[in-house]
Amino acid sequence: MAARGFPYTDLKDFLAALERAGELRRVSVPVDPTLEISEVVTRTVRAGGPALLFERPTRGEMPVAINLFGTEKRMAMALGVDSLDEIGERIGALIKPELPVGWSGIREGLGKVMQLKSVPPRKVKTAPCQQVVYRGDDVDLNRLPGLQVWPGDGGIFHNYGLTHTKHPETGKRNLGLYRLQQHGRNTLGMHWQIHKDSTAHHAVAERLGQRLPVAVAIGCDPVVSYAASAPLPSDIDEYLFAGFLRGERVEMVDCLSVPLQVPAHAQIVLEGYLEPGERLPEGPFGDHTGFYTPVEPFPVLHIEAMTMQRDPVYHSIVTSKPPQEDHGLGKATERIFQPLLKLLIPDIVDYDLPAAGVFHNCAIVSIRKRYPKHAQKVMNAIWGAHLMSLTKLIVIVDADCDVHDYNEVAFRAFGNVDYARDLLLTEGPVDHLDHASYQQFWGGKVGVDATRKLPTEGYTRGWPEEMSMSPEVVSLVDKRWKEYGI
Repeated sequence: MAARGFPYTDLKDFLAALERAGELRRVSVPVDPTLEISEVVTRTVRAGGPALLFERPTRGEMPVAINLFGTEKRMAMALGVDSLDEIGERIGALIKPELPVGWSGIREGLGKVMQLKSVPPRKVKTAPCQQVVYRGDDVDLNRLPGLQVWPGDGGIFHNYGLTHTKHPETGKRNLGLYRLQQHGRNTLGMHWQIHKDSTAHHAVAERLGQRLPVAVAIGCDPVVSYAASAPLPSDIDEYLFAGFLRGERVEMVDCLSVPLQVPAHAQIVLEGYLEPGERLPEGPFGDHTGFYTPVEPFPVLHIEAMTMQRDPVYHSIVTSKPPQEDHGLGKATERIFQPLLKLLIPDIVDYDLPAAGVFHNCAIVSIRKRYPKHAQKVMNAIWGAHLMSLTKLIVIVDADCDVHDYNEVAFRAFGNVDYARDLLLTEGPVDHLDHASYQQFWGGKVGVDATRKLPTEGYTRGWPEEMSMSPEVVSLVDKRWKEYGI
């Protein structure tokens, strides 16, 4: 069932829906975007509290909206559903049957979904995001209440800027979500990581000796904001995906100074370019891993135009060790992409990406085990599955284990494993932000087989039967429960 008012026209429309639902609190007193907002938000997230609208930040010229996706309830509201599983079920129904198993099946499956729904973005000539225009010397990023989230951060960062680029040769668009460090009045550091598509676009532009045009949209409608974070194959357009989730086409408008399009209903748009070969130190930054990422050289965005709505609202996010607001985003991806992961690896019954593992360090996977070393086969398949390849720890359990019940998973992993025989150790790519790997970008991984062992796997003792009460006694106690006076 779609949420009231869905799809939302823009961020302000979504904030109004949150307020009607009792999911938004306005903070009317002055609050400092340097550290103070971060501490308020972190306490609110960990208390399971509401989205926040800081109406009077002490820096910048507009209010700050934050913690929009901090609970699964608000994330579901953002995507217009009662449960995040609904979207995965819709995708699963549309892609069955006939599709090939494997990565080509995922591409064809997503393509079939988008084609069936016919929701490509729609170009418009005028847009709310261009109601106010600043160019040249009038561009000033200090108009924005960018955050310094942690004491050791290298300065002010804009943490929810939706970054648009095009492949210089093919013209293929990419939408990504990257942190942006404010270097000056009109320059930003572009922290796009080695595995990201925009990094590939920039590499091609540099090889050709060309500037790379970039447009950053801040404060988009919540579906577009989510789509920017989704781990889509590079040949699936994020705005096609957003249109599918919205149930209607996303309106886009041409930028004023670069050959790109941006969401017409964004609150703020920054337009500019990257010079080939130019780098500046970026960081440190307190990231979602819970640790500061070090200073590294990254490209520099020179902003030529800054456009916005009248009375815009600035959207940002606080990063820290879990729990934090990105929990809702990570769980949405887990649930939405479940049928696509199962298309790639049909052995999977269900999976869970624990928030404590920041959604890429650990995966819990259930299977219906059918043959020796089936669990190890699934581990290797996951390590070959797009961005799932960054997973450091995979725990495989039997299908009768609820992967979302961490106590039950721990019971299986602690009790069902002979750690001399049931571990698979390997090496491979890890996340750009991983601080534990001895070498940047690659490190060790482990798979834990917590399934029941088979005689054909060398287990000859006869696997014991797990205890459970007889259904008759359970039914009897259910009927007599009030008599016991407990």
